[in-house]
Amino acid sequence: MKLNLLICCCWLACTNAYAQIKPDTALLGRNPKAGHFADVRGVKLYYEIYGSGKPVLFVHGNGGSMRDFKHQLHAFAKSYKVILVDSRAQGRSEDKGDSLSYEMMADDLHALLEQLKIDSCNVVGWSDGGINALLLALRHPEKVRKLAATGANLWPDSTALDPWLYKKILEWDADLTKQIADPVKRNQKKLMHLMAVQPNITLEQLHRVHCPSLIIGGDHDVIIPEHTVQIARAIPKSYLWILPNSGHSTLVHYASDFNRITMAFFEKPFREIREAGMFE
Repeated sequence: MKLNLLICCCWLACTNAYAQIKPDTALLGRNPKAGHFADVRGVKLYYEIYGSGKPVLFVHGNGGSMRDFKHQLHAFAKSYKVILVDSRAQGRSEDKGDSLSYEMMADDLHALLEQLKIDSCNVVGWSDGGINALLLALRHPEKVRKLAATGANLWPDSTALDPWLYKKILEWDADLTKQIADPVKRNQKKLMHLMAVQPNITLEQLHRVHCPSLIIGGDHDVIIPEHTVQIARAIPKSYLWILPNSGHSTLVHYASDFNRITMAFFEKPFREIREAGMFE
């Protein structure tokens, strides 16, 4: 009884500590009070935690960092325990290895959640972070309650990416190959090559994503909207949200709408819409 009481008190103390850390977008990504490093799977992942309540994990895109969610931090931290992480080889997270894959990053997220003793959480992923969110739901389904993914793709070609972008990625990848003697360029090459040859997820695999999912994209996204539709249609329990007059940065230019609708999605039960319900 005393042991259980002690554990409960420690848990409450930790929860209150996170709640008392004031979210500050100016310090996001380098806040000494909220920031920590986790040794997982041979890399050091940097993460920050704010607020209290149901946990929400935020996963950024290629070459970015947790600072990409500065438009979400205050809104979500009012009601949730917000977990922001710099993916391996990006932001403040260290990775000295030569190889990189989305599966590796998804498994990193799982290891971090395990270390934080979080049984399951909601997940928000942007761009490559959306890919990681989908793979986390596929590879570790018990960890994902619901996911919201904006600007994700399943494969790397001009049927998923705008042809202009796909051509640029291949050009940048080839150019960085000539500069890998420089450690900084070597890391950039690793990230660029990732987008050139990955991900390799099939629509059939998405049939195994059983958590409710909100699949998002801009109507002028670099991810072809028809591809975003394919992703939503392949997930059994999914909603589709295509934002008008929007490119890839849906959660920046439509921050207020993105935050409100995503939080409502996390809170409300998933609704099956069939037959007569399709007239509603």
